[in-house]
Amino acid sequence: MSSTTDPPSAGSSPDGPSSEAHRPALQERWWDTPTTPATQVRAVAYYRHSAQDKQKNSVEIQMQQVQEWAKANRIEIIHEFADRGKSGLTADGRPAFTDMMDLVRTARDFTRVLVLDVSRWGRFQDLDLSASYSAECKTHGKEVVYVNLGIENDGSPVYPLMVGFERWRSAQYSRELSDKVHRGSIKVAEQGYRAGGAAPYATHRVMVNEEDVPQKVLEPGEHKAISDWRVKLAPGEGQQVAVIQDIFHLFVEESLDERQISGRLNQRCISAPGGGAWSPQAVRRLLANRTYAGATVYNRASSKLKGPRRRNPPSEWVITDHAYEAIIPLEIFERAQIRFAERQSRIGTNEMLERLRAIYTKHGVLTEALVAADGVLPSLASVTRHFGGVAGTLHQMYAEVQDRTRLDVQTRIAALHDLVEPHLDFLVINRRVTVIIQPALPMTGCASPSWLFRPDHRPVVDITIGVPLADRHSGEILGYLAMPRLMMPTGWLRLSGANTGLITLHGYKGLDFLQEYLQ
Repeated sequence: MSSTTDPPSAGSSPDGPSSEAHRPALQERWWDTPTTPATQVRAVAYYRHSAQDKQKNSVEIQMQQVQEWAKANRIEIIHEFADRGKSGLTADGRPAFTDMMDLVRTARDFTRVLVLDVSRWGRFQDLDLSASYSAECKTHGKEVVYVNLGIENDGSPVYPLMVGFERWRSAQYSRELSDKVHRGSIKVAEQGYRAGGAAPYATHRVMVNEEDVPQKVLEPGEHKAISDWRVKLAPGEGQQVAVIQDIFHLFVEESLDERQISGRLNQRCISAPGGGAWSPQAVRRLLANRTYAGATVYNRASSKLKGPRRRNPPSEWVITDHAYEAIIPLEIFERAQIRFAERQSRIGTNEMLERLRAIYTKHGVLTEALVAADGVLPSLASVTRHFGGVAGTLHQMYAEVQDRTRLDVQTRIAALHDLVEPHLDFLVINRRVTVIIQPALPMTGCASPSWLFRPDHRPVVDITIGVPLADRHSGEILGYLAMPRLMMPTGWLRLSGANTGLITLHGYKGLDFLQEYLQ
């Protein structure tokens, strides 16, 4: 017996008329699938929020804008760097910026660095420095893109002009803000209030309201809670106040010097400011601080826009007497300053040099503590200012041996070359290379002897030749240190047995190395 099965009708299936409702949806065919354009560009993003920017979500706002711009321009952000609460005046102190630049130098999987605007990249006061980081990115195949600049880098001369202008504007903003803050601080100090900084020894910072009524003693590091209120100083802990009064009494009334006063305080087991033992220079700093006579003193030293901190001349100090309750009478403070002045005027240059030589011969080094312990010499800062820095002081102390060494080296150079012409304080060799000779005496007060050199960075000097001497008298030359101006940092260089890199790169036994610079 055979049976037949009718073929399925249109719209039906072998499984029966109800199977259509339960059949899974057919997977889309490849020609029906819309194609998604592949991302063409990969990038990293950098964000920065300054501590002066009160908008706490600044980085998040930058992220949102940069990410939206990247999405609209088909750019994939593979990594993000953020410096929160960091100044843009330099690259120092910005760990995220440093990490980003390290990635720029080493990675090959992205070609863009996205930044919201030029100010987030940095408010560098040296515009060339700002440009140098961008140029370094370009050297490694990455372009810095400022999202909100409003103009694309199409190769036209307009783009670099626009970026340069924005760099100037960003730097100028910081300069104007710094000047505004400085002028505001001066105004605050002129009114007798504290314009920032920790409270000196034996004083407290007190927050006062608009009527000058004290509200609270501020703890170290604590800020005033209300912007319109001010901070004044007030006498602090009773024992510390008594120490200040005792120091001035011993100095003014009993004519003890700083070394004797510090010795007495240590015998009484009184802790110095910051803890530890008293030193003569700590006593001297307190005796010179007009704050203890009830005055506010501002702008004794300043550092603007991340620049080096410098001492300002007294003519620039902002002093407001009778600003708060004095710890010692103003008349006593002024008598202390008169004694300082008389003591400094009594000591002549020759006596000063003799005392410095005695310290240097005994200890092998000049330090603030050793100079202050002398009891007659002014401060080390005053001494070095008088003689023109540490090198000038040492030269005055041992001028004969250094002058003799300089002449000896000049003679040796003349014997090796056809033409050596003295000019000002340097030599011109074969009318091609200029050198300056810089002898240095050994500093023996450390674990190992060391010599201080300061490369000459005047454009007319090509090479500073450092000449380390064996001792203070014989003039024995230990070798030579070649310091080409274009290869040396500014400031002092210390040569010692521990600084093997400096010796390996720039140290020579003779003067034959000069031939390399004449070829």
